[in-house]
Amino acid sequence: MSLFRTELRRLAKRRFTRWMTAGGLLILALVVVGLFVTNEKIGTEQWAEARRAADSSHAEQVRWAEQERANCERAKAAGENVDYYPADCASIAPPAREDIQDEWYLPSTFVFKASVPDMLVTLAGILAMVGFVVGASFIGAEWNTGGMMNLLLWRPKRLSVLLTKLGALLTGMLAVALSASVAWFGILWLIASWRGTTDGMTSGVWQSFLLTGLRGVVLVLVAATVGFALASLGRHTAMALGGAVAVMVVGQAGLAILLDLAQVRFGEAWLLPTYVYAWMTKTLTLEDWRSCNASYTGECNPATLDITWQHSSILFTVAVVIFLGGALWTLRRRDIT
Repeated sequence: MSLFRTELRRLAKRRFTRWMTAGGLLILALVVVGLFVTNEKIGTEQWAEARRAADSSHAEQVRWAEQERANCERAKAAGENVDYYPADCASIAPPAREDIQDEWYLPSTFVFKASVPDMLVTLAGILAMVGFVVGASFIGAEWNTGGMMNLLLWRPKRLSVLLTKLGALLTGMLAVALSASVAWFGILWLIASWRGTTDGMTSGVWQSFLLTGLRGVVLVLVAATVGFALASLGRHTAMALGGAVAVMVVGQAGLAILLDLAQVRFGEAWLLPTYVYAWMTKTLTLEDWRSCNASYTGECNPATLDITWQHSSILFTVAVVIFLGGALWTLRRRDIT
């Protein structure tokens, strides 16, 4: 019997894998419900209501301005100290009606073109967490229960066995990520059709969305590989989960506070979430408002630093090489007892 098919079947039949996948899908379902409930399609009725709201707001501004102008004139006539009023009370005037835009009072609507990029980041983030935990549990449980040692008695090729398990894990996560991505696009399209708009979609926009979705799939596979490698290094699921908690909660949060106290320029460039987001959005621009680049008009512009998906790809590659390489090296050198 093929070891790969056996491992793939074991992965699919593990209750932890099923529950974690179901949990991730449940979170995505709640996001979908929230999007459907909080958005609505914009029609003539919504525009009419927005216009009435804008008219009401303008009338309120007019009443406020008239009252304040009258108070100003009365206070100056009484000789009171009115430093908080302008020198000319007549300058207290309401905004023009055209300055109050009807669009401000429209209800929230789901614009497919504008909203999908952030929704793909959400999908990739949730599936990456599922992949990390499933990957760590898949190999960690094998070490903890002694299944890995028993298997190596029959298949003594250590590296081949470990890589076959990793291949089965990545195949399973790839199937889940691709299926979820296709379903995610379809559901978001339906929400936009019923509770928003799908205008502005061109072939170029679709291509950009598909590439973003593919980068999300790669992120899921990287997270699963790192979780698998960490658990294999520690020969226990807790090694990966504890390491993740230490890095994200203690390391990243503590480092963010330290960088802020030290006033390090572009401190976000030292944080892992920055590179994850840059990977999904292709470019993330960091700003340092403590620095001022004066323009020819005298305007103060902050110094900027661009983090691109290429920077993120280097970081992910180094992480995979170090952790997976370390897991393979330790398995080759250490005794299986």
